[in-house]
Amino acid sequence: MKIICVGRNYAAHAAELKNEVPTEPVLFMKPETALIPKGHPFFYPEHTNDLHYEVELVLRISRLGKHIDRRFAHKYFTEVGIGIDFTARDVQQKCKEKGLPWEKAKAFDHSAPLSQKFIPLKSLKDPKQIRFSLHKNGSEVQSGNSADMIFAFEALIAHISSYFTLKMGDLIYTGTPSGVGPAVKGDRLEAFIEDEKMLDLRIK
Repeated sequence: MKIICVGRNYAAHAAELKNEVPTEPVLFMKPETALIPKGHPFFYPEHTNDLHYEVELVLRISRLGKHIDRRFAHKYFTEVGIGIDFTARDVQQKCKEKGLPWEKAKAFDHSAPLSQKFIPLKSLKDPKQIRFSLHKNGSEVQSGNSADMIFAFEALIAHISSYFTLKMGDLIYTGTPSGVGPAVKGDRLEAFIEDEKMLDLRIK
């Protein structure tokens, strides 16, 4: 099982980090160990002093595919979940300054908390306009809509599958809206799709 993540897929988020808006999807990957086993807590990682949250809609691939045409990409996913792409921002910055890969900042253990539940797309009012949000300690800090993605779900699947064979169960973290920020020990993060709470995470 692969975790494929998309960077800078919302223009406002690219702007807040002073990054260029991409002309094609920006991809990176996380290992399976980035997921949190059911019932396990999330502990603030020891290698960072600047942990940031990034809430994202997550697709789960439902069939095998390679070089998928965008016209048929909708056949490769049927449900959507939500996750958090945790980033060690200080580690990432140091790696960027040296021109080095930054997996240490993005792909560390438990860096990709994921909702246990996925929502069937057919049950959503409009699968092309999926509202989602993140609350920190009871206050909304991020709010997004899939209609604002630079690259829609189908475009992502077509692009990703031109490089990597997609297998059943693979996860695609589709990018975060603006509002990313720091999280500290004791914070409670709650992620929602529409008005349904999907993920409830306390940082220890």
